[in-house]
Amino acid sequence: MARGLNPKIEGFAGAVLADIDWSQPWFSPWRELGEPTARQALQQQSVAKALNAITYAAKREASAGSGDIASAASVNTTRAGLALGDAKAQKQERTATTKNEQLQEVKFVPQSALPEGQAYEDFIFKTAQVPTRDGLHDFFNGLCWHRFPLAKRRLNQLQAAEIDTQGIRATRGPVRDALTLFDENVVLMHAPDDVWAALQARDWLRLFVDLRDQWQQVHLVLFGHALLEKLVTPYKSITAHVYRVDSDINPHDEAALDAWLVQDLQPAKLATKPYEPLPILGVPGWWPANAERAYYEDVNVFRPKREIVAKTTHDFA
Repeated sequence: MARGLNPKIEGFAGAVLADIDWSQPWFSPWRELGEPTARQALQQQSVAKALNAITYAAKREASAGSGDIASAASVNTTRAGLALGDAKAQKQERTATTKNEQLQEVKFVPQSALPEGQAYEDFIFKTAQVPTRDGLHDFFNGLCWHRFPLAKRRLNQLQAAEIDTQGIRATRGPVRDALTLFDENVVLMHAPDDVWAALQARDWLRLFVDLRDQWQQVHLVLFGHALLEKLVTPYKSITAHVYRVDSDINPHDEAALDAWLVQDLQPAKLATKPYEPLPILGVPGWWPANAERAYYEDVNVFRPKREIVAKTTHDFA
């Protein structure tokens, strides 16, 4: 059980929040926002109520957290609070940037508020309410709404637009699949070109051993709430999907990063699934065992890139 939190409350599904070890490096940027919220959720026996109680000041304090490998950085910026589009907006407006003053804050509500048969994303867009279960998954989702409100809004806008266009089908389609993957499992990476090239090549020994010193210049932001949930009980094979942040974006300014995501998250780009896999516990310094080269030689986790063999045909006529 994480230090500083109340003992588990019998019968409360959110009691697992007490298991979060906020001292772990991957949770460090979330700690100022997340630890007191988890404590309040345990006390009130409601994740939704605790998420609604987060103050603007607390959100700004939490944004000072850093994903740097080398050190934490201080961020002193301001931006609008939780954001969602006007429920009466036209479909084409859902994919357009909306000025902060036109946004309305979301409210976290019990899962039972979601009407049977209505898509989760559509409900959020139309009501500015986020159905929330008592547990790790929706807890981290709510924290992300607080920390990156504009990006979360953008993801919801795009989901709502796809639902309007395609309806609810057995398969989500490439854009909705990519949006869901981003929301659930993405880590944002700001990194030198050599690091990015090695990641793309799945050249794990070069990435983590030869270029280890360059990880001092890498900034990571764990965005996906399912990824954060998995890391409460860490295991070697947890794999994130990396989305690269443009080199001209200051990764320490989370307000700027949030705003950049709004512009960069475009359906055409998402349909290509612009992600690279990263076994997240390979990040230097994040797991004691990865200090040894042999850690990265485990091909069951650090898999080589599949070579695409071009098929050729021969004319035997």
